[in-house]
Amino acid sequence: MKDTIPTAETASRRPEPAARGGRPRRRKLTFDRVTFFLAFLGVPLAIFVIFVLIPFGQAIFWAMTDWRGFSPDYNFVGFDNFTKMFQDDIFLKALRNVALLAVFVPLVTLTLALGVAVAITLGGPGKGPVRGIRGASFYRIVSFFPYVVPAIIVGLIWAQMYDPNAGLLNGVLTGVGLDQFDTFAWLGEKATAMPAVMFVIIWGLVGFYAVLFIAAIKGVPAELYEAARIDGAGRFRTTISITLPAIRDSVQTAYIYLGIAALDAFVYVQAMVPNGGPDNSTLTISQRLFNVAFAKQQFGYATAMGVVLAVVTLVFAALVFLVNRLTGGGERETKRKAPGSRARRAAAKGGAG
Repeated sequence: MKDTIPTAETASRRPEPAARGGRPRRRKLTFDRVTFFLAFLGVPLAIFVIFVLIPFGQAIFWAMTDWRGFSPDYNFVGFDNFTKMFQDDIFLKALRNVALLAVFVPLVTLTLALGVAVAITLGGPGKGPVRGIRGASFYRIVSFFPYVVPAIIVGLIWAQMYDPNAGLLNGVLTGVGLDQFDTFAWLGEKATAMPAVMFVIIWGLVGFYAVLFIAAIKGVPAELYEAARIDGAGRFRTTISITLPAIRDSVQTAYIYLGIAALDAFVYVQAMVPNGGPDNSTLTISQRLFNVAFAKQQFGYATAMGVVLAVVTLVFAALVFLVNRLTGGGERETKRKAPGSRARRAAAKGGAG
């Protein structure tokens, strides 16, 4: 039988008391633990319940009434508002518009932001240490500047630039010989109104997400890029194989935030086309909700639209999480934990032996 010599480490190590079934016993609730949970779990949970769950429950209740907003009188109508909503051609048009915004705005914005971030952080010389382009700080500030300007100001500025008679855009185009744009109404044509609105939203948001991706890329170990460079990988291959997988969580978060902003998009659209555009081609749910509530004083019906918008937003976020999960988003975390788990199991077997 092999003798073991106790050391200071093994002597001070005490086995944790275990309950039946081999599970560790629960720790006793002390005053410190109770106050910790109350301060860091109870207070945020209470704030969430009071300011999020309760108002959402109230919204669901008012969505089932014919409340007119400025009177205490109302009647309970059940699901009539929701039935009316999905028979409303204007609301359905607004729903299709926000669906287009939720698809194209995040996709284009994140693609451009990732391109800017990669160019700034990894677009330097092909030899020597991996670094960004010269003057990266200047480009970072310039790209972030549109996000600093309030969205309502951005919308008003671009509404003037799109003006068919005195707009800067038509002036520049006619100045280079494109006379057909002399009095072209970018926001007055059905074919161009929605793309023009999308361009403004993307222009206003791409700088923020570029800075977000720059910070995420700087957290990727430089050894990975150097190894890829030694193996002969180009910048595009490096971006696809190393950068994107490394900042996947940041991309997922950004996509959710951008999707929520696109589903709302009230400020930008209201500033440029407050009437919903030609044939309601730029009308959003939030605009329709605003008009129904304050112009027609149908607050119960408008609240039902708000509930549907909240549900659509939650479904969008759930789909993003699901797609990320199905495409292997959670495998990296599992692989990180696996070696540690195997080491602990091996140590436990060795100690038992």
